[in-house]
Amino acid sequence: MKAKFSDYLGSIKPGLKEMIRILRKDYDYVSVLATDSRGLAVRISQRSRSVTDDTMTAERGIVVRVCKGGQYAEYAFNQFDPAAPDKAAAEVRGALEAQLVMLRLAGVKTYRTPLLPDEEQSLFVEKETQQLPETADVKALVEKLGGISDKAMTLSEFAVECIVSAQSTHICKLFLTEHRDLSQSYVYSEGAIFMIVNREGNTQVAYESVSGLCGPELFDTMEGKLQKAVDTCAELLDAERIQPGEYDIIASPEVTGLIAHEAFGHGVEMDMFVKNRALGAEYIGKRVGSDMCTMHEGALCAENVTSYAFDDEGTLAGDVTEIDHGILRTGICDALSALRLGVQPTGNGKRENFEHKVYTRMTNTMFDSGTDSLEDMIASIDHGYLLEGMESGMEDPKHWGIQCIIKMGREIRDGKLTGKVVAPIIMTGYVPDLLGGICMLSPHREVFGSGGCGKGYKEWVKVADGGPYLKTKARLG
Repeated sequence: MKAKFSDYLGSIKPGLKEMIRILRKDYDYVSVLATDSRGLAVRISQRSRSVTDDTMTAERGIVVRVCKGGQYAEYAFNQFDPAAPDKAAAEVRGALEAQLVMLRLAGVKTYRTPLLPDEEQSLFVEKETQQLPETADVKALVEKLGGISDKAMTLSEFAVECIVSAQSTHICKLFLTEHRDLSQSYVYSEGAIFMIVNREGNTQVAYESVSGLCGPELFDTMEGKLQKAVDTCAELLDAERIQPGEYDIIASPEVTGLIAHEAFGHGVEMDMFVKNRALGAEYIGKRVGSDMCTMHEGALCAENVTSYAFDDEGTLAGDVTEIDHGILRTGICDALSALRLGVQPTGNGKRENFEHKVYTRMTNTMFDSGTDSLEDMIASIDHGYLLEGMESGMEDPKHWGIQCIIKMGREIRDGKLTGKVVAPIIMTGYVPDLLGGICMLSPHREVFGSGGCGKGYKEWVKVADGGPYLKTKARLG
């Protein structure tokens, strides 16, 4: 079935259009992003059960962006009477003029930016889903997830807890200008199992997840992830510390996604080019990886939790080839940064919610596949590790340093897995060295979207990443 577009947004749309018409008398450009998103979140443990609306992404509100004389300003609100658009226009105008007065009094120098284009464009998208979170059988879902948690406790003598979480969100967004009319409605869902064991004071946690551009039907697949979480915990209890050094590595698709996100994800967010905070700006058209290294970014390059039809500035979604056989071709860009840099926006302007400003943000970030089997990759290594599971990562876009925390590594000697497991692992290095060492890639690829990403330490949004099995060299410790 179709994910039905918001009746609320449909009801206020005529009033919003009239508000835009009124504001256009005073401003060179006016846009409105109206959001009505709702969902559910369930969290089950052996100690508690909770069901809430999806507070992380559920929202209902409006943000108005205007431009006058090359200066942009925004105002957000969540109460709008479609019968009184003149009143709303007066409120917006008053708030925006107050902002400009404060800037002048503070002596702040503003950045003059060209006018955003406003060509005629219309779009109405309702993506397919089997279920909607707002009509899901929550009682049955709680029982299902509770059963997974209870079953987990019987699968390991060292089990102390199993937390199972599920979240599903129905996103509806309306973007309007004088000449543009864009609407989209879609559902994404994500679930996770956190298995916790303890043996003689040694506590280990394994994490398995599911995610997709779909409804709560996704949660039917979660029980199938449980045994993997239990088995991983058992291996981690017996894991050894790794001897630090440089090794041949094989990254699992999840770790490949982490590398993509941290290596050339943040590093080519082009709002950082405007601020001269990213080394990538100096390497457009230059080699940054091996011939086998091709990386895509965009809401259309994969289908997962952040695969939308248009971004929060009304730019249609795209599929950008950032790295083409080792050559850095371009970055990703929001609309205002694109104007300042003289490039085209890529559909990567995203807000945490309607009350937050737009930044250039990742959507799906993916390495392309190759033709090598995992078995051939393992056979090619004298001594190295197959890396599995991601914990976290960070990058320094100014100097291209990368640090990834990996759940575990499986030792490879003389072309065979030895059965030895090491954990945890910290992978560090210089990004062009890491990407330059890519020499084998598997045919299939996977995408993972159960996490979020911050801009620095804040501004959290949904992202997804992934790729194939990948062989390269890295420093591990």
